[in-house]
Amino acid sequence: MEEVVKVENLYKEINGREILKDISFSIYKGEIFSIIGESGSGKTSITKIIVGLWKPSRGKVLVFGKDLNEISKLELDELRKDIGYVFQEGALFDSYKVWENVVFYYLEHGGYSEKELRELALEKLQLVNLDESVLDLYPSDLSGGMRKRVAIARAIATSPKLVIYDEPTSGLDPITSRVIDKLILELRNKTGSTALVVTHDMISAFGISDRVMVVEQGKVIAIGKPEEVLENPHPYIQSFVGNLRPCLKLR
Repeated sequence: MEEVVKVENLYKEINGREILKDISFSIYKGEIFSIIGESGSGKTSITKIIVGLWKPSRGKVLVFGKDLNEISKLELDELRKDIGYVFQEGALFDSYKVWENVVFYYLEHGGYSEKELRELALEKLQLVNLDESVLDLYPSDLSGGMRKRVAIARAIATSPKLVIYDEPTSGLDPITSRVIDKLILELRNKTGSTALVVTHDMISAFGISDRVMVVEQGKVIAIGKPEEVLENPHPYIQSFVGNLRPCLKLR
């Protein structure tokens, strides 16, 4: 299987404290890979390294076969075009209309007419089950679930090969959370992209993922298919899975 991300013996130290300790895993083309753990466990730190915002203290990180320790800033910028990022709070621009938010990358880089950009925005919005009625609205006009879908539309505007979702169901009610779960699955199936989901939503992680990685205090506790992780006897895993087991619906 083709590796989209390969992490080998990754360590990250900040102010003398190790926040990631000997992390190793691979993410394969077309899969939904979720990282779960408590707040402060190191989940988001891993994604910051994958997108090149942070450099490893030790270890190797390859994205699309390129070693992030060895590529230039220009090469990193090119690589990021193939990565879409959905921020935890959506991070939409309040003063921009929905269509402008979705095609913000192209607005910044120029070379396209407003008509072309509106058409592109609508194309991406339709992929997340929104229509032309939202094009000229502002983020403040939208519900939380709609804002999240607009944020996803923006993340896929450049047709990335890898989409990173940072707590995609955070702040949403249970029904809307499951709508977002379904959307992540649909986008993977429609576009063939790979998804990396960082979440503390166990129902989401075990419901949509091909594989799950559990981290605790910067260390990997388990990696495997959802059913394999559910059966892992590690006390940390069972502490948060046990009571949820009846609610978990595996793919």
